Amino acid sequence: MSNAKVFISFDVEAWFQVENLRPAFAPEVWDTLEIRLEKPIDQILGFLEKSQASATFFVLGWIAERHPDLVKRIAAAGHEIACHGYGHQLPSHLGPTNFRDDLRRSRDILTGIIGKDVIGFRAPSFNYPVWVPEILAEEGFIYSSSLFPTVLHDRYTPVPADVKGKWVFQWDCGLHEILVSSLVMAGRHLPWGGGGYFRILPGGLFRAGVRRILKKGRPFVFYLHPWELDPEQPRVKTISQIARLRHYLGLSRTAIHLEKLLMTFGGYPLRSLIS
Repeated sequence: MSNAKVFISFDVEAWFQVENLRPAFAPEVWDTLEIRLEKPIDQILGFLEKSQASATFFVLGWIAERHPDLVKRIAAAGHEIACHGYGHQLPSHLGPTNFRDDLRRSRDILTGIIGKDVIGFRAPSFNYPVWVPEILAEEGFIYSSSLFPTVLHDRYTPVPADVKGKWVFQWDCGLHEILVSSLVMAGRHLPWGGGGYFRILPGGLFRAGVRRILKKGRPFVFYLHPWELDPEQPRVKTISQIARLRHYLGLSRTAIHLEKLLMTFGGYPLRSLIS
């Protein structure tokens, strides 16, 4: 398969589990909140079927544990199930030992539900300390998609200097790394891989950027969260203004933009990029 194709991924977590809202919702209260994933997942699966596209779903173990039927439905539709950790805790906060435990817990839940190996991983909030790839390889993962080269986010782990310019590469431990896409202009990496940037930018402009990436012979690796298709989710006023902008801006446009993106380019799961 040529690399110059579109590869689609979704990070399956509840609206209240994201890093921007963590100050308002400690894990101890998560079970008291409405998860609100059924409707956006149904919408996403409908768009994928309509466009004859396939995708990778990085699912939190916490979500899978409480909604195994949702995971089964995604897998039954022919999409890849991959790991997003258990409770959306940053690896840098967990440390190596707790990260390994978190990883195993999530993987075991997912494999128990779908009855097959889970080979892909994405770090919450693209937080990816240098010790993570080796642990992933030791635990049997084949690839990760946890690096997002961009100049416009303060939380993402920077791409190592020796792999800059690469979009898919292999760590010394054997783990494959698939970078989320950015648009290189004047030597700077503009965030063009999805998420809040996808919601904010005009749809036509975003698709033009995708075409530019593909024209250069590079894969376009896209990510989104199901909660980004839920404009009616509760509004939290106790978080910072920048956190509110990152989380809520453009939610009403996401579904329309996603459907047009998929109908224009189709899409493949991330595992097919390394097979």
